[in-house]
Amino acid sequence: MRSHVSSIVALSAFALTAAMVTKPAFAYEAGAVSGGGTIEGKVVYNGPVPTRKIIPNKDVEVCGGIREESLVEVAPDKGVKNAAVYLVDVTKGKAWPAASKPPQLDNIKCRFEPGAQVIRAGPLDVVNKDPVLHNTHGYYGNRTAFNMALPNQGQDIPTELTRPGTVRVDCDAHGWMEGWIYVVDNPYYAMTGDDGKFSITDVPPGTYKLVAIQSYTGPIEQSVTVEGGKPTALTIELKKK
Repeated sequence: MRSHVSSIVALSAFALTAAMVTKPAFAYEAGAVSGGGTIEGKVVYNGPVPTRKIIPNKDVEVCGGIREESLVEVAPDKGVKNAAVYLVDVTKGKAWPAASKPPQLDNIKCRFEPGAQVIRAGPLDVVNKDPVLHNTHGYYGNRTAFNMALPNQGQDIPTELTRPGTVRVDCDAHGWMEGWIYVVDNPYYAMTGDDGKFSITDVPPGTYKLVAIQSYTGPIEQSVTVEGGKPTALTIELKKK
């Protein structure tokens, strides 16, 4: 049975990641990868799907009315949508994906879009697409990463996330809004699709620490060994700790 879980529950997952947000970024060396392998697989969640009740108390013409939101988006076959999967402590390997502009965090209908994303340590644009004031506030652990008022529709404010780790984002004007940014220092990452599947390509052969994380369950870590020219298949089960 689906249970009602308050926004406080989501903060417990945030606490689980607090120890992961203090590591400084290092210089990643990008170059050609010879004989790389692929990590591919699926992230699943087999527990009861919890929900939280959203009760907007202002700006309802923009934010919408009372509703239930799932804290884990789970497909019929248990695949988890929008979980982040990434390798840590990778010092060199493939080039970063080409980007024509910085990643973006939008305020749209009193929701953060995307609700979860993986970005490279560096620039981030925060945008307000609503005709109401938003105050977008990001945290590394208990430390503020950015805090900005966006009173105008169409407003765009650049900021920078300089450290790898988990950044929780909320809105000081609309307390139910919540987003997650997973900041990484190497390009070996992926977000799961609607079916929970992911793929990380061109991984230099070796043994790595892999992290899978979703905002409700928190992170799970495991070791993964990659062989040159071969796929490494994984099924990662997320569990609430």
